Amino acid sequence: MKKNRPPKLPDLLARKIYKTGQTRGADDDVIYQNRVNRNSTVLIPFPNFEICKVAPDNDGAFERGYIVLIKPENYFEDPSIKQIMESRSLVLGQNALLFYETNNQWNKYNPDGLHLTYATSRTSPLGGDYIARVPSTTSENDEKKLRGFMDSGKKGAGIRIYEYASSKTIMDCQYQLEFLYWSCFDSEEISHTANMTLDEINLRRRINRTIVEERGLGNISALFEVRMLDKDGFTTCPLCLKKLSAIGFYNRLEQADGREVPDLTVTQLNLFHIRELRVGEFNHRPYNLGWGHHHCNVVTRDVGIYKTLDWMSEVLEKNVSEGYVKKETT
Repeated sequence: MKKNRPPKLPDLLARKIYKTGQTRGADDDVIYQNRVNRNSTVLIPFPNFEICKVAPDNDGAFERGYIVLIKPENYFEDPSIKQIMESRSLVLGQNALLFYETNNQWNKYNPDGLHLTYATSRTSPLGGDYIARVPSTTSENDEKKLRGFMDSGKKGAGIRIYEYASSKTIMDCQYQLEFLYWSCFDSEEISHTANMTLDEINLRRRINRTIVEERGLGNISALFEVRMLDKDGFTTCPLCLKKLSAIGFYNRLEQADGREVPDLTVTQLNLFHIRELRVGEFNHRPYNLGWGHHHCNVVTRDVGIYKTLDWMSEVLEKNVSEGYVKKETT
């Protein structure tokens, strides 16, 4: 072990924490980059520009800039669009692009006929005026049109605006998420089973605790308020509030009989946003990221914990009133 370097976490856990700094997956048919760092170039829909143009830190600047996406019909039909763009310091080909999504847009404002070129760079100048991700349609025999950022290694123009986080925020989240791992009631036992020695466990935990305190990430009361820790200081699932066992960071999901797949990589515990990711907010941040059961995360989806709890209450009340579930009385 090198001097001043903390012991390594078990590989599976280290990868899980590292990946929290990356965006979700994306395929070639969308404009988003696949599994890249959250401080990458952000894509801002034109109607959302005013509420999204300022980054949450770094003096309001996105670390790798932004690209504003404008619908062709807005650009070519709205007589005030040029004036609005000028007032917002938006210039086509510099920090803004036309975004073709439908065959109707393509046919009506054909970029080839308008002598437009597709973009090739994520930094100004963008190397073109537009980007296209138009699906094929069997009914009209229209072919798929994929233009811009399709070269190997440069696929995708940027990331979803609400997934953005600065380098510092990414690091803060990762330190706090490791702290939550060590706060699992059986983290020492499970880490030892995962081939860490007791000395390595104690040193790694002590170093993490020091960093968390220095960076203001260890407020136990605040972590309890946002449902990440219980009253005893143990890590809980933010939805069901059950204590989490550290074994869930290593164990794969159980699969239904007859429906098993050999390459399943999903573990029992996953990253959990307390307040959901949404346009106009930057919710990948400390005190908003916890660990939770995979199935609880799936149920919560993108609507958030409290809306999910309201929905679950309605479902339960309906089942009780219809006689399918008996409600205990005290």
